[in-house]
Amino acid sequence: MQLKFVNTTRSSFFATLRQRVDAHFKEQGLSPHANGPMWIKAGLFLGGYLLLYGLILSNQFGPWTMLALAAGLGALAAFIGFNVSHDALHGAFSSHSWVNKLLGDTFYLLGANPYVWKITHNMVHHTYTNIPGHDEDIEIAPGLIRVDTDEPLRPWQRYQHWYAFALYSLASLSWVFRKDYLKFFKRQIGQHDNSVHPRKQYFMLFISKAAYYFFFLLLPYLVLDLAWWQILTGFLAIHLVEGLILGLVFQLAHVVEGTAFPVPIEGVGIQEAWAVHQLRTTANFAPRSAVAAFFCGGLNRQIEHHLFPKVCHIHYPALTEIVKQTAHDFNLPYLENPSFVSALHSHYRLLKKLGRPSEVSAS
Repeated sequence: MQLKFVNTTRSSFFATLRQRVDAHFKEQGLSPHANGPMWIKAGLFLGGYLLLYGLILSNQFGPWTMLALAAGLGALAAFIGFNVSHDALHGAFSSHSWVNKLLGDTFYLLGANPYVWKITHNMVHHTYTNIPGHDEDIEIAPGLIRVDTDEPLRPWQRYQHWYAFALYSLASLSWVFRKDYLKFFKRQIGQHDNSVHPRKQYFMLFISKAAYYFFFLLLPYLVLDLAWWQILTGFLAIHLVEGLILGLVFQLAHVVEGTAFPVPIEGVGIQEAWAVHQLRTTANFAPRSAVAAFFCGGLNRQIEHHLFPKVCHIHYPALTEIVKQTAHDFNLPYLENPSFVSALHSHYRLLKKLGRPSEVSAS
């Protein structure tokens, strides 16, 4: 049975918010899609990625410089994911579907599959945010990291606030070698029926993965004056940096103090409107930081993204005040940590709390 959100309080929060946001774009004469600065930013990240990849294959540098270039390539891959692929896969980058499709395919540069992402992220995570048994994005490392108070506590999870960050760095490697295959062939993702895929997507999954392995493992081995273990070290550097950045940004938006992990009532569902649920399960971090906004693709303003995923993130700064004021008007929570560091501390404290026996008895 599909999980439903029941607006038991008949809240008009989201209707009011949409009216105010629509009025903002109309009054300013703006499109909700990408503007000039957004296209420039996308070009910078994509151009930087291609430049670093070309410099690596040029074979003109020593091993340590190559390692630094590989780490930089991993960071740029994450930033492309945030700033280009993510908006495009939500249909937010352009009003033209072919443009979104083209830019969404930059997700392949991360070693990840855009089709699988649209199912697990757009359809499942955005609908059932932080709901155990439905949102598999909060199943960070099953059996190792505990964020659900109904999950049995294991002895080693007492230390999860220390080892979790090392596990986050493996997120990208998991995508490249495991996660996409697992999710694609899994018959159910959360409660979503995942048993049928277009024939083309079977082909794209395996061809794109083979191409990625060729360009990032085999080709460097063939053209670079490096030993196989040095090639492998560089590949690991790319993905450890990429994985840590990707993992941290997600966790700081959904797994911090104050965010809820609601359990549905059997036969009833979630007894609040979907938009209100998003406010309770999502938090912003460093919302006034231009640096965070530039590199994180607006995902530091995760509340605005969850409420308006089809709006390009370049517009989130203006939307922030509208959403915050509307939440205040309806006496609803608006969760935010003022900086990246404060969000990191909040995430650390929550992991520590959920790894302790006292949390079990209290749940």
